[in-house]
Amino acid sequence: MKKLIIFNLLIIFLISATSCKKKEVKEPDRMDWWREARFGLFIHWGLYSIPAGEWKGRTDHAEWIRESAQIPLEQYDEFVSQFNPVNFNADEWVAMAKNAGMKYIVITSKHHDGFCLFDSKETDFDVMSTPFKRDILKELSDACAKQGITLCFYHSIMDWHHPDYLPRRNWETSRPAEGANMDSYVSHMKKQLKELLTNYGKIGVIWFDGEWEDTWTHDRGKDLYNYLRKLSPDLIINNRVDKGRSGMAGLTKDSTYFGDFGTPEQEIPLTGLPGVDWESCMTVNDHWGYNKNDQNWKSSEDLVHKLIDIASKGGNFLLNVGPTSEGVIPQASVDRLKDMGDWMKENGEAIYETQVSPFEKLDWGRCTQKEDGKNTVLYLHVFDWPNDGKLVIPGLQNKVVEAYALKDKSKAELDVEKTDDKTITVDVNNVDQSKYATVIVLEIKGKPVVKK
Repeated sequence: MKKLIIFNLLIIFLISATSCKKKEVKEPDRMDWWREARFGLFIHWGLYSIPAGEWKGRTDHAEWIRESAQIPLEQYDEFVSQFNPVNFNADEWVAMAKNAGMKYIVITSKHHDGFCLFDSKETDFDVMSTPFKRDILKELSDACAKQGITLCFYHSIMDWHHPDYLPRRNWETSRPAEGANMDSYVSHMKKQLKELLTNYGKIGVIWFDGEWEDTWTHDRGKDLYNYLRKLSPDLIINNRVDKGRSGMAGLTKDSTYFGDFGTPEQEIPLTGLPGVDWESCMTVNDHWGYNKNDQNWKSSEDLVHKLIDIASKGGNFLLNVGPTSEGVIPQASVDRLKDMGDWMKENGEAIYETQVSPFEKLDWGRCTQKEDGKNTVLYLHVFDWPNDGKLVIPGLQNKVVEAYALKDKSKAELDVEKTDDKTITVDVNNVDQSKYATVIVLEIKGKPVVKK
């Protein structure tokens, strides 16, 4: 009897130990792939590419041209018969993104003008009513699946075309609001979103916009978020589904609002935001949609530095291109994405799956990091090369295991010195510098301890 009791106690102990061990295993998070990706392509494309930013002498329009030029609905609808992007090639677009080092693509399924780039059973105001008559999103879905890129959709809550969307534009005197029903519009939008989540394979993100008008409320945002998560439990949804965004800074005011990540627009937060998921969306020039007169291109160096800066603060970089009405991505955008891809082929390890820098400020560049067992790998992104060839890492208290240049496949050891105040200096005199930014790898014991 005593042996039986001891045996049973042993079994209970083993079961308990196994159960505890299982609890220690981190469950996969639907956000994991997105947090690891760090770099994605934004595509703003639609009927607005036809006027290419120009209307009645003004040349500063883009995807907002129907509003900014106050084009009557009947006149704007004429673009449908002109949209015929015969040079569109989904495989080439996806390959371009992949070669740039991007892991996902977010494309406008529908912008504020209401025109859909997909075959929607809920409207005739879509690509199937154009001379092109090809489902652009289906072709992109197939290309992304072949090339291992995650497809995501931008979808505007605001809709200047649907008869039930409110409010009307102040200048639309020929479109009275009488009879319009916002609840009916929301039902229509949900049906379109169901099409997008049903007919185009696994979708990574629904990226909302246009939520700021008074007709969209917190309750509507909460309802839409829950509706989509029920349709697709692994779906990621940005914070513009709800009303909690703080302007262009893009971060949600507090936890009462729905949305999985913040959306800074055309800017990068000044400091890291531990525990907060966010993504900076930005244009390569000054416009989201195609504007033929906009030649104010950011340099490749600037874009690489922005990518590094964002990753060092724990964010993602969503970089935009605006294709022409023929389906061509401007060569200036293509060139810059190629330059970024060349840098990423050599240095992507220092961007993907990295975490926030442990340093508040580094005068010569930025830092990203990864855990490596009990150690930490610091990636030191050097923008401004030290004149004396001595790279100073201020305040780092940890013991250095090894140091080498990331591009050096032989991992030749670099000399490391530690001064009395424990500031670390790496001798980089013999390092072959990279274009835009050179990455020095510093493996240290334990988690980083930085003396302020």
